[in-house]
Amino acid sequence: MLTTTLSDFRKDVKRYFDNVTDKNETLIINRGKDTGIVVISLEEYNTYNPTQHELSSKVNESRLDSAIEKLKKGQSFEKKMIEE
Repeated sequence: MLTTTLSDFRKDVKRYFDNVTDKNETLIINRGKDTGIVVISLEEYNTYNPTQHELSSKVNESRLDSAIEKLKKGQSFEKKMIEE
């Protein structure tokens, strides 16, 4: 994780963006007391969208938690995919 000030970020934007995209770094730009901005790559952002949707309701969250517990306890089973 990289951290910088807004002034330093402005001086070397390209290098910071290269680190975010090429090295998959997360960049935090401090903007003053207790405020800031987080910059992540598009690739990383896209991994958050499905998770956000899956956790968007209490019902979905509960189902996921239940499935995780079953996996941990070895109570899961495998299903074959339906072929078209």
